[in-house]
Amino acid sequence: MTSAAPGAVRVPPELFASFCDDAAVFPPGEMPLADAVPAHLRHVAAAHAPLVGPLVVPRARLSELAALTAGYGPGTLDLAVTVPSPEEAARAPASVRALPAARLRFLEVAVPEDVPAAEVVPRLTAALAEAPDHARVTVYVEVPRDERRAELIASLATSPYLAKFRTGGVRAELYPDERELARSVLLAVRAKVPFKATAGLHHAVRNTDPRTLFEQHGHLNLLAATGAALDGADEEDIVAILAERDAATVAGLVGALSPEVRKTFRSFGTCSLTGPVSELAALDLLGPDLTKDLL
Repeated sequence: MTSAAPGAVRVPPELFASFCDDAAVFPPGEMPLADAVPAHLRHVAAAHAPLVGPLVVPRARLSELAALTAGYGPGTLDLAVTVPSPEEAARAPASVRALPAARLRFLEVAVPEDVPAAEVVPRLTAALAEAPDHARVTVYVEVPRDERRAELIASLATSPYLAKFRTGGVRAELYPDERELARSVLLAVRAKVPFKATAGLHHAVRNTDPRTLFEQHGHLNLLAATGAALDGADEEDIVAILAERDAATVAGLVGALSPEVRKTFRSFGTCSLTGPVSELAALDLLGPDLTKDLL
């Protein structure tokens, strides 16, 4: 999908540390959990392990992990657990505690349509008060793509919670356009709210999927756009970076970034860990030690 960028400079490895969350069980990949667990553990034992984040699993499927992880040692499997509402967040830590081989690192909380922006943080805080061991867990709140967005991001700025932006899905309307995503990035950067992204970031660089014809954001475009926003770029500049389709141009923007940008754009979910690593290698953004055992 991407071609090597002539003369690209490999970036500091910190720029891609734990950049790729393993969302293999989610659409469109939908890998069976029985396959996803050993596949994830192969990734965390591979040369590209420094790029690999946690395995992302819905809380409703945690019970399936009991048998699948029975033979592993304590804390073998780092998890990010998704829940459908703030109230459901309280149940996740106990569910993971029942799995000795698993360790809860992240919670990703969806916001139902009928929950006002002003109520999200208070509801989540009240729910998590019932789970006293949640303090070591990073909590992301998925920001709705509606009129609640700005108010919710502002409320996250005065909370311990981070933002999660949905950047695609299995239908065209689930993809925000460049301007919508640019405004989300700018709101988060200006409010000093770190964020992660999920869904639709199937390639490093902005592209049109040849099968579905969906317009897909590139995860490197988003990283470069975040760096530009942190440097004071305006909305039009951010839109242009998100829309850039030339791989060499995007790789050049990323090559100039400081690893500090990752304090803001924390990670993105991908249903294929091999894909992002392979494309970063093709763009000459990774050292050979990280790519020597790519399949």
